[in-house]
Amino acid sequence: MGLNIRDNRGVALDRQRFTWRDMVQKPISKLDDDAYSRVHIILLNGLELEALNFSHACARMNLDLQPVLAQLRRVEQHQATTVNWLIGADHSPLETTIAYEQVAIDVTAGVALREPDAGLAQVYRFGLLEDFDHMYRYSALLDRLEGKDANNILQSYTDILPGRPTVVEHRDPLDDLRQSYDRRAAQPLSKLHALTIMAAEQQTHNYYMNVGPLFSDPMARLLYAEIASIEEQHTTQYECLMDPDETWLEKWVLHEAAEVYNYHGCAQQESNPRLRALWERFLDYELGQLHLAIEHFQRLDGRDVAEILPDELPDPIPIESQREFVRQVLADEVDLRADGSRFVDKAQEPRRSIDYREQLNAEGSPTEQVADGYRWRPGTELKRAA
Repeated sequence: MGLNIRDNRGVALDRQRFTWRDMVQKPISKLDDDAYSRVHIILLNGLELEALNFSHACARMNLDLQPVLAQLRRVEQHQATTVNWLIGADHSPLETTIAYEQVAIDVTAGVALREPDAGLAQVYRFGLLEDFDHMYRYSALLDRLEGKDANNILQSYTDILPGRPTVVEHRDPLDDLRQSYDRRAAQPLSKLHALTIMAAEQQTHNYYMNVGPLFSDPMARLLYAEIASIEEQHTTQYECLMDPDETWLEKWVLHEAAEVYNYHGCAQQESNPRLRALWERFLDYELGQLHLAIEHFQRLDGRDVAEILPDELPDPIPIESQREFVRQVLADEVDLRADGSRFVDKAQEPRRSIDYREQLNAEGSPTEQVADGYRWRPGTELKRAA
């Protein structure tokens, strides 16, 4: 069910207030709460962090917007804290990593299924097969390093199988560039999809860069280094999908709309009543922020917001198990490679990416080494050996 944003103005910015106990709430349980509650948390945190990053970049380039962006950004900071702190200490960093990859797989699959532009849908399918493989590699590490079964986090919603092997995902930077949508012709859903997936991938990259060096195990440090490099490639890929001719104000409106869209979607699909109430509260906050951005857009850009947004946002991304869809994509497209912005069969991959990959992997690939001899089955290798 869509959301009417023209008539629903939400909560005004000056009424969006927090205390420290507001922000630091009881975290979820990694086993008792549904896995998709954690998916919602990670996805929404990624959108909040992208909003913060965009707001800082925009403020550095637009003096007149600095006061209003500073006020809005403080609220975004506190929303991000509230959301991110819902992941508790019962999650190890590696278990949280498994959860990040579940977000990347199932949310991207949901987007690929609903994307109206065939070219953009292909990009999402291409990326999700790589994240699918990342989860397999991290699952091997979780088994071998902590003696844990990744399915305890995934709760049987997402397969643990090899995807497009990470060892062949390394590409020359020119082969991670993609064709953007046309801001004048693209459907609003395409714009919301691109922003959502880019925000999620950027958050994943930053998380791996922060936690990777904290491991003492040499293989873990190598594995995070390799996959973080692919997540940078993915961030590059997805940010290319957004039309660079959109103005700063246009992009600001779209960022706020993407947050509204995803809080609404997560609230509709959330099984935990406490979290659902929080998503509804922040949906009201984001509606207030969206209308503030719309006012500035219409006044300073001199355009009607109807040029970029409909009165009613599209139906939410289906955040649910996409096992059969992912299996079909894996069967059909695992051998695709990139040549510039085009996808080609692996036999047609350009020499520049092959040379780049051979140099990086000259001393071996951590993702290959960590999964050597590994095949997921229920339980752990330690338990099976006993």
